[in-house]
Amino acid sequence: MTTSPPRTVADPGTEAPTPEAPPGAPRRHVGAALLALSVGGFAIGTTEFVTMGLLPEMADGVGVDIPQAGHVISCYALGVVVGAPLIAVLGARLPRKGLLLVLMAAYALANLATALAPSYLSLAGSRFVAGLPHGAYFGVASLVAAGLVDPARRGRAVSRVMLGLAVANLVGVPAAAWLGQHLGWRSAYVAVTGLALLTVLLVALLVPVVPADREATGRRELRAFSRVQVWLTLLVGAVGFGGMFAMYSYIAPTVTDVTGLPSSTVPVFLLAFGIGGILGTTLGGIGADWSVLRTILVANVAMGLALVGFTFAAHQPVTAWLGVLVVALVGSMLAVTLQLRLMQVAGDAQTLGAAMNHASLNTANALGAWLGGVVIAAGLGYTAPSWVGAGLSLAGLGVFALSLLVHRRDTR
Repeated sequence: MTTSPPRTVADPGTEAPTPEAPPGAPRRHVGAALLALSVGGFAIGTTEFVTMGLLPEMADGVGVDIPQAGHVISCYALGVVVGAPLIAVLGARLPRKGLLLVLMAAYALANLATALAPSYLSLAGSRFVAGLPHGAYFGVASLVAAGLVDPARRGRAVSRVMLGLAVANLVGVPAAAWLGQHLGWRSAYVAVTGLALLTVLLVALLVPVVPADREATGRRELRAFSRVQVWLTLLVGAVGFGGMFAMYSYIAPTVTDVTGLPSSTVPVFLLAFGIGGILGTTLGGIGADWSVLRTILVANVAMGLALVGFTFAAHQPVTAWLGVLVVALVGSMLAVTLQLRLMQVAGDAQTLGAAMNHASLNTANALGAWLGGVVIAAGLGYTAPSWVGAGLSLAGLGVFALSLLVHRRDTR
């Protein structure tokens, strides 16, 4: 006897249906299942960002200079961009719970390989491999979360998964960095390996079985790339979200050179970023349940205004701290709603659509940091990246306006 794939129900204001909750899902255990999925996000967020805080130690450990060691961050981002579509296509017909278990088990092994890397090349290679499951995990976990709740609460369910990423910036990254500085940088990745294995255990115990879509094929998933709205949404993320990274990538020198505070206060501003991320992720889920399109519009506009405001706020400690919090808040709102938007417009290529969001956001990371560095190198000062970020937000808003026009045309 074969099990049919989950039925779909139309979501108001979307081009495509979204997955309906699997029949008989244990609703009273939904909270525990979402917690299990968010622990995976916590593990991924911790290892993604802790590298930035341990670069000097890692450089010494493998015998390279800090700029060369910084390339391992790019290797991870490249792994995310490559892995998201590749795993989505290859794993289209696999049961989603089983795919989550495989992804997190692979994530554990890749981080263990990082902890044991004897040379720079093996370190860079292990970071690339660790990035491969990143986007696919968040994509599949978002689909599972959306299928566990009523349609009116899907935004909040997806935001719970991504909340693990925000909490990692607040708790996981500082804790792992402290561990790496006191017990050696390798210990931080051993800790992340443990978090990944904990996720495997929790997902196995708490997440219900979601039937595989037997009609899914790699070719069907790839059809997502034939949809104009998929490309436009990915471009909104890659460009518009890059504004946040243009500013945040250079927050440390901004605090010391513009705000005029000692370097010891930088963690206080990182704390603001973490708090803003948690608030924004939560508000993004609520906003998505209200209207995905309207929330993306609000977040995009607010991002541009917040970045312009930060160029003035950065000169005073209190306003600078609040500015960092607000930028993180609206950026996190945008990330959550773009995740939901991709799930809507991908049609029956749900896995690929959901997974590609984090490939887009990692592209934004690279683009924003690069452009911010260009204007700093040109001698325009450390507030210049925020102006660049505002320009990227405006460009993202223009792309989204085009997406809305296409949406209106298709709806008519």
